[in-house]
Amino acid sequence: MPGIPHKIGFVSLGCPKATVDSEQVITQLRAEGYDIVAGYDEADLVIINTCGFIESAVEESLDTINTAVRENGRVIVTGCLGARSDLLREKFPDLLAVTGPQAKNEVMQAVHQYLPAVHDPFYDLIPPQGIKLTPDHYAYLKISEGCNHRCSFCIIPSFRGDLVSRPIDQVMQEAEGLVAAGVREILVISQDTSAYGVDLKYSTRFWRGQPLQTRFIDLARALGQLGVWVRLHYVYPYPHVDAVIPLMADGLILP
Repeated sequence: MPGIPHKIGFVSLGCPKATVDSEQVITQLRAEGYDIVAGYDEADLVIINTCGFIESAVEESLDTINTAVRENGRVIVTGCLGARSDLLREKFPDLLAVTGPQAKNEVMQAVHQYLPAVHDPFYDLIPPQGIKLTPDHYAYLKISEGCNHRCSFCIIPSFRGDLVSRPIDQVMQEAEGLVAAGVREILVISQDTSAYGVDLKYSTRFWRGQPLQTRFIDLARALGQLGVWVRLHYVYPYPHVDAVIPLMADGLILP
């Protein structure tokens, strides 16, 4: 039997351009099986698309956020006022996520993190973990593409380009989905695993409420919390790599 769909409250403020942004997010939510509801009390999570153009619009946005936090507590803020994240985090430290305008992907990532879509076998033709070519018990987890080095013996950068790391919260969400689908061994792959996150300046993201830097050691430590075998591939001898040895000793990742 299909699961009961999660309910999302949505408040759209601001100009017609913001309305279009809201329409795109709501369309994606409905495509993934979420229900859109009108009341804070019946919503599992609330998304507010804010305006920050003039002072009265800022006040309206802040009042709306305050009401949603008070009435529901699980709030994602997006839109123009979201670009002033320091202000919002100071006033509302318990917000689940804050994004700027035109940020459908970032909003959906936050929704997936805090309220994963319910799998419905009647209309979901693709399983939650995606289609895998590996046996059921293991899967590859790609954390980045490309490489910043230009070794004379290696052609990879010429067709895969420079290092492009995936944010750590996205990687961990995918890993959680694999484990939930029955995967017992995760094989971490990239062109240069040790350099993971350097292109993102080791930006901090949140997973399970804990801050994680998009960094090799943080990723290894977080994957070790999933209770499955974690095998790191393509690890080259950067100075910081030795920091994972204690994790191996503790059984969090495989030697």
